[in-house]
Amino acid sequence: MTVDGRVARGERTRTAVLDAAVVLATEAGLHGLSLAQLADTLGVSKSGLFAHWRSKEALQLATVDRAVEQWQERIVGPALRAPRGVRRIRALHEARIDFYAARVLPGGCFFANTEFEYNARPGPVRDRLAEAFDRWTAFLERLVGEAVAAGELRDDVDVRQLAYEIDALGIAAAMRSRLLDPDTAYRHARRGVLHRLRASCTDPTLLPEGQP
Repeated sequence: MTVDGRVARGERTRTAVLDAAVVLATEAGLHGLSLAQLADTLGVSKSGLFAHWRSKEALQLATVDRAVEQWQERIVGPALRAPRGVRRIRALHEARIDFYAARVLPGGCFFANTEFEYNARPGPVRDRLAEAFDRWTAFLERLVGEAVAAGELRDDVDVRQLAYEIDALGIAAAMRSRLLDPDTAYRHARRGVLHRLRASCTDPTLLPEGQP
């Protein structure tokens, strides 16, 4: 099948614009993101962006979707290459902290920021964010459940509770690294998940003894 070169270029351009939108949203907030703001940042005409997104809300929704894609590319994808079970759970958390530490998004974690920004703002954007959070939570719970089923975590482990704790340590790292020493925040988050997994693991040798 032959792909029209113009379509491919258009898709690359659209992705690049949305990458810039994700960055802006972490710096100035998703609610304030607009076609005019994005056009000024990129040095392009607002009318050119209007051809892709007919409203501010459409741009915001597309930005959420692009942030989800980035999360899949940078965090979920690498983690899925690790063996199923406790090593995959730890790999997911490590990839998340690595993503934060690389400062890919200068304003911090897109989802940690928007979770606070939109917790009292009803509407389609909040609903789209809630859907993304629900899918992420379900994914974490699935990985923990797989580790229990594989016999790598004790069968009395509360799957939802452990998934919640892992996510909470990730959020804490994202938020504290912006105001306090980032290396300390990341180190505590890494150690916290490692220690929690080892404490519930049927074979602790599957995981390293400590986190530097």
